[in-house]
Amino acid sequence: MPTALITGASSGIGLAFAGRLAADGYDVVLVARDRERLEALAATLRAERGVTADVLVADLSDREQRRPVEQRLEQGVDLLVNNAGYATPGDFTETPPEVLAANLEVNVGAVLALTRAALPGMQQRRSGAIVNVSSVAGFLPGRGSVYGAGKAYVTTLSESLAVSAAAHGVRVMALCPGYTKTEFHQRIGQQRSGPAFLWMDAERVVADALADLERGRVLSIPGAVYKGVYAITRIVPPSLVRRLAARSASGRG
Repeated sequence: MPTALITGASSGIGLAFAGRLAADGYDVVLVARDRERLEALAATLRAERGVTADVLVADLSDREQRRPVEQRLEQGVDLLVNNAGYATPGDFTETPPEVLAANLEVNVGAVLALTRAALPGMQQRRSGAIVNVSSVAGFLPGRGSVYGAGKAYVTTLSESLAVSAAAHGVRVMALCPGYTKTEFHQRIGQQRSGPAFLWMDAERVVADALADLERGRVLSIPGAVYKGVYAITRIVPPSLVRRLAARSASGRG
């Protein structure tokens, strides 16, 4: 069976990836901080899907805790899903430096380190894929948060690596969802806002992502609304995009 390692697997998009990939016949390695949730998920996947489900508990903001995850990737997996990530509420200047640094380690540092751990073996075997979960927020200047800046990095890194990895038979893709029904906003003390049509189910995001990965796409943007948002950012002058973004206040960016 192929093996997938998924970070942030205890909830949201990561949880949806774990369920879908196990249903597709992948053995899974589940990574997150919450041991209780991971163990419960692993037991469910073993019982319902008949797959091997291993648990790695790690706070990816801590480089020492991250090392066992890197070592597992160096042993070889067929698919890496870098999903772990979060936002910080409040303005940049009002957020403690250590909070910003921890956010950077998870959203950027962990993606870089885990991709670096997985990619050489994949290229040597001439097979494998990496999905880096970014965000539509990376295409837009956000207010008060470093979230969008980190996601812009993840998207650009993925696009750059996709070019070189393709020559070795490996796919790299950035998944850029918009608003998704997860615990994301709850964790930073925000209510879900905006009309219902802006909100997507995590399972739909994952289904679209895997379909796009199969098609060989480098960018996956689930949902017609968010494809439209992306298209607008490509053709509208940056100064106008900044003015529009300045009118919305969201800790997510």
